[in-house]
Amino acid sequence: MNSIAALSYYKVERNISGLEQTIHKQDRWIYLYQEKVVTAHREFLIQEVFDISYRSMGGDGGMLYLHTLQGVYSYTITEDPQSFLEAYKALVHE
Repeated sequence: MNSIAALSYYKVERNISGLEQTIHKQDRWIYLYQEKVVTAHREFLIQEVFDISYRSMGGDGGMLYLHTLQGVYSYTITEDPQSFLEAYKALVHE
């Protein structure tokens, strides 16, 4: 099954052991399909997604918010999500 749109996001994990803190940045993807939205660890049926919104955080990137039946999930992104948002809006208004 081919995705309609894809958008990269990242997750930052901080680990503290003893006196040392390590930071790991994991690059991940969110995919929009005809029937669902899929992230690295979650999958939502398209009818369970109420909206997808974006808020710029100044400089590069911002937060993408996935408003779902299970709650609101946030994803940190660095690229412009406009084409992803337009693809979602076109899909739900078919």
